[in-house]
Amino acid sequence: MKSTRNNQPIDQLAANAIRIISAEGVQKANSGHPGMPMGMADCAHVLFSRFLTHNPNDTKWINRDRFILSAGHGSMLLYTMLHLTGYDVTMDELKSFRQLDSRTAGHPEFGMIPGIEATTGPLGQGFTNGVGMAIAQQILAAQFPGLPLNHHVFAIVSDGDLMEGITAEAASIAGHLKLGQIVYIYDDNSISIEGSTDLAFTEDVGKRFEAYGWQVLRVDDAHDHAKIEKALESGIQETGKPTIIIATSHIGFGSPHKVDTSDVHGSPLGPDELKATKEQLGWPLEPEFYLPDDVANLYQKRGEKLQSDYAAWQKEFDAWKEKNPDAFKTLQNMLDKKLPVDLDEQLLSIGHEKPTATRVLGGKVLNKAASIVPSIYGGSADLSPSTKTDIVGAASIEAGKFDGRNLHFGIRENAMGSILNGMALYGGFIPYGSTFLVFSDYMRPAIRLAALSHLQVAFVFTHDSIFVGEDGPTHQPIEHIASMRAIPNVDLWRPADVTETAMAWSATLNKKNGPSVLCLTRQNIPLLEKPASFKPSDILKGGYLLAKEKGNKADVVIVATGSEVYISVEAKKILEDQGKSVRVVSVPCLDLFNKQNETYKKSLIPDNVPVVVVEAGISQGWHAITRAPFLMIGMETFGVSGPYQLLAEKYGFTGPAVAEKTAQFLKSL
Repeated sequence: MKSTRNNQPIDQLAANAIRIISAEGVQKANSGHPGMPMGMADCAHVLFSRFLTHNPNDTKWINRDRFILSAGHGSMLLYTMLHLTGYDVTMDELKSFRQLDSRTAGHPEFGMIPGIEATTGPLGQGFTNGVGMAIAQQILAAQFPGLPLNHHVFAIVSDGDLMEGITAEAASIAGHLKLGQIVYIYDDNSISIEGSTDLAFTEDVGKRFEAYGWQVLRVDDAHDHAKIEKALESGIQETGKPTIIIATSHIGFGSPHKVDTSDVHGSPLGPDELKATKEQLGWPLEPEFYLPDDVANLYQKRGEKLQSDYAAWQKEFDAWKEKNPDAFKTLQNMLDKKLPVDLDEQLLSIGHEKPTATRVLGGKVLNKAASIVPSIYGGSADLSPSTKTDIVGAASIEAGKFDGRNLHFGIRENAMGSILNGMALYGGFIPYGSTFLVFSDYMRPAIRLAALSHLQVAFVFTHDSIFVGEDGPTHQPIEHIASMRAIPNVDLWRPADVTETAMAWSATLNKKNGPSVLCLTRQNIPLLEKPASFKPSDILKGGYLLAKEKGNKADVVIVATGSEVYISVEAKKILEDQGKSVRVVSVPCLDLFNKQNETYKKSLIPDNVPVVVVEAGISQGWHAITRAPFLMIGMETFGVSGPYQLLAEKYGFTGPAVAEKTAQFLKSL
């Protein structure tokens, strides 16, 4: 079919419109990455105009294909495609790319614009999010037989994505689970910021992915629409393996002087080169951001076809719903992430009398929650016997068997975090993943993106302090709690007993706009005695009065978290025998406590009373809780190997040691 514009074939015209608009957006911003959109314009056009199933009028449609721009630096490509396909992205917004308060940000941000399926830019994360989405789809299909669910997860991934270690982990998991609905296009343009990828990346990507168990297809010309179409058809038809299409492209395609160079990767073309590019592609120099009517009409017709397909699917779904009312109700509860009205009461029904590790208590609370909240799915990085995070009685998820609830990520913490994010992005899931707290370092990028994207994910980290003991300093977290607290929109919980653990899980399940981190002990700790005025809901404020002082005014307030709370209670008793009036405040979630109003915070920690904080970690983040004299009893060095009881004595985390340091502190004032 020919177009009326310079007699160009309509597909060529459309691809050129995509690449020119993308390049103009970057040029107008004087910032960005034009090369990838110009090189991938043909692949994007073929995918969106012939294959991608979606509905701009129902952006949460469960059976939509997911498209992820893992190479998020090429964000103008995604914004242009969303504009063409009818999403709420105006031409004016394309013109305001990368500007202050613009929705067309430098990298795609989930929730900013309908149609953005994931926040991408940190390379490898989008690739791995897609694996999580594919797992989520398989779970729903297995749990709800007959549900019309047949979509795919598409992505454009870059050399940089494939260099990042996280994609190796994720690709291995995807191949192991035989996630056949994954179809990724690898933009093989041989250019990175520093120059040719030969500087650092000469492996055979195809052989690597074949070893992972993927179908590997090759398109030797990523600007040949027929070859792209054939590869995508083959990828969609493959149901037993994920597919990667290695598409050999030219970064900056159409630019006469910068094509195939690193100059076009992360910098605008420049006015002269943009003009030369338009001339080479037979494009009008004016107006800017020109969209030919033929291209707009092509995508409008595609949209009409998709609306018809959506209506047909809706009839299938309505028929399934009518035949399966109970299953539909469960599905709706999952999609809504509905919680029982008596959630707190049910979680608090988990009790214990003898000293118990909070990892054990956390496992019991998790299992109670899973029995009443169908959205909960998760697992561990090969540590569930230690983290106690198996859903007891539920099957393991394996290739071809997705009707279980326990995920096995293997020793792949990095991918685990991002896969959990992908499940949350998919919708209907409250995913959790677990490992030792010290290994949260591997997951920090995913946790940060969960916070940035407002994703409800539970990160369960056990072995939360030097009291790991004999494994030594390599496994004893020191700075990790402060590190997690430093991420905005993360609520970190460090519960001190079963009641705090239950309420920490309650808060996690109720927080739908961001992730929660639960830090749990390896060692046993006793049940805390609460005052008569205590209500479990007090815990949800992040901090509460655990033990009141004698008399009208406290001489000192001891603030503690986790396993150091009962130690502080012991110190209180010793100090009281010495004639001191001592208040103990438990702060299981400093993040939430800091968000309380000043009246509440000062009712617990007055400005005119000295404060001692007891936490087996670094002091970062604690000094702001008071204007009064302050002492931190924590860790400023790495630990050592040894039984945890001896470590407690060595580093001063015993009742007598805390009492002695507190007495000396008060004496010095």
